[in-house]
Order: sequence, then structure tokens, then C-alpha cells
Amino acid sequence: MAIKKNGFIPSCDPEELKKVLKAVASEWGDMIKDMEEFDVVPLKGALTNEVFQINWPTKHGDLHQKVLVRVYGEGVEVFFNRDDEIRTFECMSKHGQGPRLLGRFPDGRIEEFIHARTLSAADLRDPEISSLIAAKLREFHNLDMPGPKDVLLWKRLRTWLSLSKKFCSPEAAKEFGLDILGDEISILEKELSQGYQEIGFCHNDLQYGNIMMDEETRVITLISNYA
Repeated sequence: MAIKKNGFIPSCDPEELKKVLKAVASEWGDMIKDMEEFDVVPLKGALTNEVFQINWPTKHGDLHQKVLVRVYGEGVEVFFNRDDEIRTFECMSKHGQGPRLLGRFPDGRIEEFIHARTLSAADLRDPEISSLIAAKLREFHNLDMPGPKDVLLWKRLRTWLSLSKKFCSPEAAKEFGLDILGDEISILEKELSQGYQEIGFCHNDLQYGNIMMDEETRVITLISNYA
């Protein structure tokens, strides 16, 4: 499968993607002349995005370069600020927490390809793997992120609740109790805001599809969009 003008990667402008991919390849000393040289392999595991492994021949001929292309899911911007997410991603990369950001295009981004396996729900029940995840999460929580140290939780919850009410039918809103969630958020905010508070950097989406493990080194990598 290759990138063509009619697009094997949905929801994505192939010309924009080709331009960024060629720039990345050029930085590594590889000259790409034809889109057919890019081999596309769809990957599984992501819930809100579509991810693809992109391969191309290097200048050495018998070797291939790999990157990961992440195409943003339609409408997911309502859940977080994309610019903030990119800044967070770049900072995490500089601290060795996750893949490097190699390039951006309007519908997504290009990341370093991590040679690791995406975990399954069954993996999380393995005590050894769970311990490795906990240790990595501690590193993650100790990151000193740039920018203001403001509590985002309550504003984010109220924004999501407002969007839910906007897009839900009256029947669905009643079924999920949306009318009382606002009061419950306020109660939680009041209770949890009492006394000393230490504001921390949190992952906020630690499900197995966002956790990868190198089978040889047992190194854990966390993928995050909602930190």
C-alpha cells in the first residue's frame, strides 16, 4: 500500500503529508522522488486517532526508514486544545517521555517510530508489567512542564459536560444523569480544594492502547493526548 493522490490515508491531504514526509526524509539524507516510494501500513490500538507506519528506502538501498503518522480523529479538538497538546508532546519528548515529534501537517503529525508492542487489557493484569507502568507513570508525574501551573481539571470537566448536553438527545441526557453532573463536579471541587494542594502533571488517559513496551528491554512508553 502506498500514498497516492486518491489517498490511502483517510481524512488527510496526501499532498500536504507528502511534503512533510519528504522534508523528514531529506533531513535524514534520503531523497524521495515519487509518492509510490512511501509504503503505508495501518496500525491498530489508537481509539481517537488513526495511526500508520510509513516506510521508505534509505540512501543505502537495502535499508528502510520508518516513521509513525498520526491522523487526528474527527472532532476530537473539542476535548482539548491542539496547540497545548503539541507543546506538551514536544516537552515530553525532550525529557525522554515518548517519541520525538518529526513533523506536522494540518490533519496530524509525524512521530518517531517506537519499536515496541502496544499492550492489551490482559497485559495490565501481569504484576511485572503493572510495576513497570507504575514506575514510568511516576517519572511522568514528576515532569516539570513549562507554562502556568493552573488546575485544568474543573474547567475541562465543565466544558465536556456542556458539550455533552449540547450534542446529547434529551433521552440520553436523562439516562446518563447529565443534569446532576454539574452539581457533583462542584461538590468534588469544593471537597478536593480544601487544605494543601500540589498541582501535578497527569496523563489522564492511561488505557492499554496508550501504553507500549519494548519486548527486549522491557522499557515502557506512554502515549498521551489529554495530559
